Amino acid sequence: MAVYTHVSAEALADFLTRYDVGELVSAKGIAEGVENSNYLVDTTKGRFILTLYEKRVDSGDLPFFMALLDHLADKGLPVPPAIKDRQGNEIQQLAERTACLIKFLPGVSLTHPTAAQAFAAGEALGQLHMAVADFTGFRENSMSQPNWQALYEQCGTSLDTIAPGLHRDLGFAIGDLAATFDQDGLDRCAIHADLFPDNVLMLGDRVTGLIDFYFACNDIRLYDLAVMHTAWSFDTTGRQHDAAVGTALIEGYSRHFPLNDDEHSAFNDLAVGACIRFTLSRAWDWLNTPADALVTRKDPLSFWRRVRFYDPNLATLLPTLQ
Repeated sequence: MAVYTHVSAEALADFLTRYDVGELVSAKGIAEGVENSNYLVDTTKGRFILTLYEKRVDSGDLPFFMALLDHLADKGLPVPPAIKDRQGNEIQQLAERTACLIKFLPGVSLTHPTAAQAFAAGEALGQLHMAVADFTGFRENSMSQPNWQALYEQCGTSLDTIAPGLHRDLGFAIGDLAATFDQDGLDRCAIHADLFPDNVLMLGDRVTGLIDFYFACNDIRLYDLAVMHTAWSFDTTGRQHDAAVGTALIEGYSRHFPLNDDEHSAFNDLAVGACIRFTLSRAWDWLNTPADALVTRKDPLSFWRRVRFYDPNLATLLPTLQ
Protein backbone atom coordinates (compact mmCIF):
# COMPACT_ATOMS: atom_id res chain seq x y z
CA MET A 1 0.00 0.00 0.00
CA ALA A 2 1.12 3.57 -0.62
CA VAL A 3 -0.02 7.02 -1.72
CA TYR A 4 0.68 8.24 -5.25
CA THR A 5 -2.64 10.01 -5.90
CA HIS A 6 -3.78 12.63 -3.40
CA VAL A 7 -7.49 12.99 -2.64
CA SER A 8 -8.86 16.12 -0.99
CA ALA A 9 -11.15 15.88 2.04
CA GLU A 10 -13.92 17.48 0.01
CA ALA A 11 -13.60 14.95 -2.82
CA LEU A 12 -13.50 12.04 -0.37
CA ALA A 13 -16.55 13.29 1.54
CA ASP A 14 -18.47 13.55 -1.71
CA PHE A 15 -17.29 10.08 -2.76
CA LEU A 16 -18.65 8.56 0.46
CA THR A 17 -22.14 9.85 -0.29
CA ARG A 18 -22.41 7.02 -2.82
CA TYR A 19 -22.41 4.57 0.09
CA ASP A 20 -24.34 3.93 3.26
CA VAL A 21 -21.22 4.22 5.41
CA GLY A 22 -21.77 7.47 7.25
CA GLU A 23 -19.99 10.79 6.94
CA LEU A 24 -16.27 11.40 6.74
CA VAL A 25 -14.53 11.89 10.08
CA SER A 26 -10.87 11.55 9.08
CA ALA A 27 -8.57 10.07 6.47
CA LYS A 28 -4.84 9.52 6.24
CA GLY A 29 -2.55 8.04 3.64
CA ILE A 30 -0.95 4.64 4.20
CA ALA A 31 2.71 4.59 3.23
CA GLU A 32 3.43 0.84 3.29
CA GLY A 33 3.79 -1.06 0.02
CA VAL A 34 4.30 0.09 -3.54
CA GLU A 35 1.32 -0.84 -5.73
CA ASN A 36 -1.67 1.47 -5.19
CA SER A 37 -2.73 4.61 -3.34
CA ASN A 38 -4.41 3.76 -0.03
CA TYR A 39 -6.13 5.73 2.68
CA LEU A 40 -7.37 4.73 6.10
CA VAL A 41 -10.86 6.26 6.27
CA ASP A 42 -12.91 6.78 9.43
CA THR A 43 -16.59 7.67 9.16
CA THR A 44 -19.43 8.08 11.59
CA LYS A 45 -20.28 4.40 10.97
CA GLY A 46 -16.90 2.73 11.02
CA ARG A 47 -13.46 2.34 9.47
CA PHE A 48 -12.62 1.48 5.86
CA ILE A 49 -9.74 1.35 3.39
CA LEU A 50 -9.95 3.46 0.23
CA THR A 51 -7.82 2.09 -2.61
CA LEU A 52 -7.06 3.96 -5.82
CA TYR A 53 -5.54 1.71 -8.45
CA GLU A 54 -2.35 2.94 -10.04
CA LYS A 55 -0.81 1.99 -13.36
CA ARG A 56 0.46 -1.49 -12.46
CA VAL A 57 -3.05 -2.73 -11.64
CA ASP A 58 -5.11 -3.14 -14.81
CA SER A 59 -8.67 -2.01 -14.08
CA GLY A 60 -9.80 -4.81 -16.36
CA ASP A 61 -8.51 -7.29 -13.77
CA LEU A 62 -10.55 -5.82 -10.93
CA PRO A 63 -13.67 -7.93 -11.55
CA PHE A 64 -11.50 -11.04 -11.05
CA PHE A 65 -10.03 -9.68 -7.82
CA MET A 66 -13.43 -8.62 -6.51
CA ALA A 67 -15.02 -11.96 -7.40
CA LEU A 68 -12.20 -13.85 -5.67
CA LEU A 69 -12.51 -11.77 -2.50
CA ASP A 70 -16.29 -12.19 -2.46
CA HIS A 71 -15.87 -15.95 -2.95
CA LEU A 72 -13.35 -16.25 -0.11
CA ALA A 73 -15.41 -14.07 2.20
CA ASP A 74 -18.44 -16.24 1.51
CA LYS A 75 -16.34 -19.26 2.52
CA GLY A 76 -15.58 -17.59 5.86
CA LEU A 77 -11.98 -16.61 5.20
CA PRO A 78 -10.71 -13.37 6.78
CA VAL A 79 -10.38 -11.31 3.60
CA PRO A 80 -11.47 -7.71 2.86
CA PRO A 81 -14.17 -7.60 0.16
CA ALA A 82 -15.07 -4.30 -1.47
CA ILE A 83 -18.08 -2.40 -0.11
CA LYS A 84 -20.97 -2.07 -2.53
CA ASP A 85 -22.49 1.36 -3.07
CA ARG A 86 -26.23 2.04 -2.99
CA GLN A 87 -26.55 0.78 -6.58
CA GLY A 88 -24.64 -2.42 -5.82
CA ASN A 89 -21.40 -1.33 -7.50
CA GLU A 90 -17.98 -2.21 -6.07
CA ILE A 91 -15.75 -0.49 -8.64
CA GLN A 92 -15.78 3.33 -8.73
CA GLN A 93 -13.94 6.34 -10.13
CA LEU A 94 -12.23 8.95 -7.94
CA ALA A 95 -9.51 11.51 -8.68
CA GLU A 96 -9.21 10.15 -12.23
CA ARG A 97 -8.43 6.69 -10.85
CA THR A 98 -10.40 3.49 -10.55
CA ALA A 99 -11.20 3.09 -6.87
CA CYS A 100 -12.83 0.81 -4.30
CA LEU A 101 -13.92 1.24 -0.70
CA ILE A 102 -12.83 -1.87 1.16
CA LYS A 103 -13.74 -3.52 4.44
CA PHE A 104 -11.28 -2.79 7.25
CA LEU A 105 -9.87 -5.83 9.07
CA PRO A 106 -8.35 -5.75 12.58
CA GLY A 107 -4.84 -6.93 13.30
CA VAL A 108 -1.26 -5.92 12.64
CA SER A 109 1.21 -6.99 9.98
CA LEU A 110 4.41 -8.57 11.22
CA THR A 111 8.01 -7.48 10.93
CA HIS A 112 9.63 -10.43 12.68
CA PRO A 113 7.22 -13.39 12.58
CA THR A 114 7.70 -16.23 15.03
CA ALA A 115 7.49 -19.90 14.15
CA ALA A 116 4.03 -20.08 15.72
CA GLN A 117 2.83 -17.16 13.61
CA ALA A 118 4.35 -18.71 10.48
CA PHE A 119 2.54 -21.97 11.21
CA ALA A 120 -0.78 -20.11 11.46
CA ALA A 121 -0.07 -18.20 8.24
CA GLY A 122 0.85 -21.37 6.38
CA GLU A 123 -2.33 -23.02 7.59
CA ALA A 124 -4.31 -19.96 6.41
CA LEU A 125 -2.79 -20.31 2.94
CA GLY A 126 -3.85 -23.94 2.89
CA GLN A 127 -7.38 -22.89 3.85
CA LEU A 128 -7.37 -20.36 1.03
CA HIS A 129 -6.37 -23.02 -1.48
CA MET A 130 -9.10 -25.33 -0.21
CA ALA A 131 -11.65 -22.52 -0.53
CA VAL A 132 -10.86 -21.83 -4.21
CA ALA A 133 -11.48 -25.43 -5.29
CA ASP A 134 -14.82 -24.34 -6.78
CA PHE A 135 -13.83 -20.81 -7.81
CA THR A 136 -14.34 -20.44 -11.55
CA GLY A 137 -12.61 -17.12 -12.21
CA PHE A 138 -9.38 -17.07 -14.18
CA ARG A 139 -6.51 -14.62 -14.57
CA GLU A 140 -3.08 -15.28 -16.05
CA ASN A 141 -0.11 -14.54 -13.81
CA SER A 142 1.24 -11.26 -15.18
CA MET A 143 4.49 -11.81 -13.25
CA SER A 144 5.09 -15.45 -14.20
CA GLN A 145 8.34 -16.84 -15.57
CA PRO A 146 7.56 -16.06 -19.25
CA ASN A 147 7.23 -12.37 -18.32
CA TRP A 148 10.52 -11.98 -16.47
CA GLN A 149 12.61 -11.32 -19.57
CA ALA A 150 10.45 -8.36 -20.63
CA LEU A 151 10.68 -6.72 -17.20
CA TYR A 152 14.40 -7.42 -17.09
CA GLU A 153 14.85 -5.69 -20.43
CA GLN A 154 12.76 -2.73 -19.28
CA CYS A 155 15.09 -2.28 -16.31
CA GLY A 156 18.09 -2.67 -18.61
CA THR A 157 21.61 -1.77 -17.60
CA SER A 158 20.20 0.60 -14.97
CA LEU A 159 20.22 -2.55 -12.82
CA ASP A 160 23.93 -1.94 -12.38
CA THR A 161 23.17 1.28 -10.50
CA ILE A 162 21.61 -0.94 -7.82
CA ALA A 163 24.66 -3.24 -7.71
CA PRO A 164 27.55 -3.44 -10.18
CA GLY A 165 27.12 -6.57 -12.29
CA LEU A 166 23.48 -7.12 -11.36
CA HIS A 167 22.34 -6.79 -14.99
CA ARG A 168 24.67 -9.58 -16.12
CA ASP A 169 24.03 -11.89 -13.16
CA LEU A 170 20.26 -11.50 -13.11
CA GLY A 171 20.10 -12.14 -16.84
CA PHE A 172 22.13 -15.33 -16.38
CA ALA A 173 19.86 -16.52 -13.55
CA ILE A 174 16.72 -15.91 -15.61
CA GLY A 175 18.10 -17.96 -18.48
CA ASP A 176 19.44 -20.69 -16.20
CA LEU A 177 16.11 -21.22 -14.43
CA ALA A 178 14.11 -21.00 -17.66
CA ALA A 179 16.00 -24.06 -18.91
CA THR A 180 14.65 -26.22 -16.06
CA PHE A 181 11.44 -24.43 -15.06
CA ASP A 182 8.97 -27.06 -16.26
CA GLN A 183 6.31 -27.68 -13.60
CA ASP A 184 3.39 -28.76 -15.79
CA GLY A 185 2.58 -31.74 -13.57
CA LEU A 186 1.92 -29.67 -10.42
CA ASP A 187 -1.54 -28.66 -9.21
CA ARG A 188 -2.84 -25.25 -10.24
CA CYS A 189 -5.55 -23.04 -8.76
CA ALA A 190 -6.26 -19.41 -7.90
CA ILE A 191 -3.35 -18.18 -5.74
CA HIS A 192 -2.55 -15.02 -3.81
CA ALA A 193 1.01 -14.81 -5.24
CA ASP A 194 2.13 -12.05 -2.83
CA LEU A 195 1.40 -13.27 0.71
CA PHE A 196 4.22 -11.46 2.47
CA PRO A 197 4.11 -10.84 6.24
CA ASP A 198 2.73 -7.34 5.59
CA ASN A 199 -0.20 -8.89 3.72
CA VAL A 200 -1.19 -11.06 6.68
CA LEU A 201 -2.85 -9.39 9.66
CA MET A 202 -2.52 -11.10 13.03
CA LEU A 203 -3.52 -10.73 16.66
CA GLY A 204 -1.00 -12.75 18.61
CA ASP A 205 -0.68 -16.08 16.83
CA ARG A 206 -4.09 -15.82 15.17
CA VAL A 207 -4.57 -14.76 11.55
CA THR A 208 -7.22 -12.03 11.32
CA GLY A 209 -6.74 -10.91 7.74
CA LEU A 210 -5.33 -11.89 4.35
CA ILE A 211 -5.08 -8.72 2.29
CA ASP A 212 -3.75 -7.13 -0.92
CA PHE A 213 -4.88 -9.62 -3.57
CA TYR A 214 -3.80 -7.49 -6.54
CA PHE A 215 -1.34 -10.06 -7.88
CA ALA A 216 -3.83 -12.92 -7.43
CA CYS A 217 -3.99 -15.20 -10.45
CA ASN A 218 -4.17 -18.80 -11.56
CA ASP A 219 -0.85 -20.56 -11.29
CA ILE A 220 1.00 -23.41 -9.57
CA ARG A 221 -0.48 -23.91 -6.12
CA LEU A 222 2.92 -24.70 -4.59
CA TYR A 223 4.33 -21.44 -5.97
CA ASP A 224 2.14 -19.59 -3.48
CA LEU A 225 3.87 -21.44 -0.63
CA ALA A 226 7.29 -20.83 -2.19
CA VAL A 227 6.59 -17.09 -2.32
CA MET A 228 5.62 -17.16 1.36
CA HIS A 229 8.75 -19.14 2.26
CA THR A 230 11.04 -16.62 0.57
CA ALA A 231 9.19 -13.72 2.21
CA TRP A 232 8.71 -15.05 5.74
CA SER A 233 11.84 -17.00 6.60
CA PHE A 234 14.55 -14.39 5.98
CA ASP A 235 15.55 -11.18 7.70
CA THR A 236 14.90 -7.90 5.90
CA THR A 237 18.37 -7.94 4.30
CA GLY A 238 17.91 -11.41 2.83
CA ARG A 239 21.17 -12.56 4.41
CA GLN A 240 19.86 -14.58 7.36
CA HIS A 241 17.48 -17.52 7.01
CA ASP A 242 15.28 -18.57 9.93
CA ALA A 243 14.90 -22.32 9.50
CA ALA A 244 12.32 -22.60 12.30
CA VAL A 245 10.02 -20.09 10.61
CA GLY A 246 10.43 -21.70 7.19
CA THR A 247 9.74 -25.18 8.56
CA ALA A 248 6.71 -24.01 10.55
CA LEU A 249 5.25 -22.33 7.49
CA ILE A 250 5.43 -25.56 5.47
CA GLU A 251 4.11 -27.60 8.40
CA GLY A 252 1.10 -25.30 8.77
CA TYR A 253 0.36 -25.50 5.06
CA SER A 254 0.78 -29.27 5.10
CA ARG A 255 -2.14 -29.64 7.49
CA HIS A 256 -4.28 -29.14 4.39
CA PHE A 257 -1.88 -29.98 1.53
CA PRO A 258 0.98 -32.32 2.49
CA LEU A 259 3.77 -32.01 -0.08
CA ASN A 260 4.27 -35.04 -2.32
CA ASP A 261 7.60 -36.16 -3.81
CA ASP A 262 7.18 -34.06 -6.98
CA GLU A 263 6.42 -30.98 -4.92
CA HIS A 264 9.43 -31.51 -2.66
CA SER A 265 11.60 -31.79 -5.78
CA ALA A 266 10.14 -28.66 -7.37
CA PHE A 267 10.08 -26.44 -4.30
CA ASN A 268 13.56 -24.91 -4.53
CA ASP A 269 13.18 -24.04 -8.22
CA LEU A 270 9.86 -22.36 -7.46
CA ALA A 271 11.49 -20.45 -4.61
CA VAL A 272 14.34 -19.29 -6.87
CA GLY A 273 11.66 -18.17 -9.31
CA ALA A 274 9.97 -16.19 -6.54
CA CYS A 275 13.31 -14.56 -5.65
CA ILE A 276 13.89 -13.54 -9.26
CA ARG A 277 10.33 -12.27 -9.69
CA PHE A 278 10.51 -10.01 -6.63
CA THR A 279 14.04 -8.86 -7.41
CA LEU A 280 12.77 -7.71 -10.80
CA SER A 281 9.63 -5.96 -9.57
CA ARG A 282 11.49 -4.27 -6.73
CA ALA A 283 14.25 -3.19 -9.12
CA TRP A 284 11.66 -1.65 -11.44
CA ASP A 285 10.07 0.20 -8.52
CA TRP A 286 13.48 1.26 -7.22
CA LEU A 287 14.36 2.76 -10.58
CA ASN A 288 10.96 4.31 -11.36
CA THR A 289 9.19 5.37 -8.14
CA PRO A 290 8.43 9.12 -8.25
CA ALA A 291 10.52 11.15 -5.84
CA ASP A 292 7.44 12.79 -4.28
CA ALA A 293 5.46 9.55 -3.74
CA LEU A 294 4.50 8.73 -0.17
CA VAL A 295 6.01 5.26 -0.40
CA THR A 296 9.00 3.37 0.94
CA ARG A 297 11.05 1.71 -1.79
CA LYS A 298 12.11 -1.87 -1.05
CA ASP A 299 15.65 -3.09 -1.62
CA PRO A 300 15.80 -5.43 -4.66
CA LEU A 301 19.02 -7.02 -3.36
CA SER A 302 17.19 -8.32 -0.30
CA PHE A 303 15.41 -10.84 -2.52
CA TRP A 304 18.32 -11.43 -4.84
CA ARG A 305 20.49 -12.57 -1.91
CA ARG A 306 17.95 -15.27 -1.00
CA VAL A 307 18.80 -17.19 -4.16
CA ARG A 308 21.95 -18.36 -2.34
CA PHE A 309 19.85 -20.41 0.07
CA TYR A 310 17.76 -22.15 -2.58
CA ASP A 311 20.46 -22.70 -5.23
CA PRO A 312 24.01 -22.63 -3.77
CA ASN A 313 25.47 -23.91 -7.04
CA LEU A 314 24.07 -20.96 -9.00
CA ALA A 315 25.38 -18.62 -6.33
CA THR A 316 28.96 -19.77 -6.94
CA LEU A 317 28.68 -18.61 -10.58
CA LEU A 318 27.38 -15.10 -9.93
CA PRO A 319 29.63 -12.47 -8.30
CA THR A 320 26.69 -10.41 -6.98
CA LEU A 321 25.53 -13.44 -4.96
CA GLN A 322 28.90 -14.16 -3.35
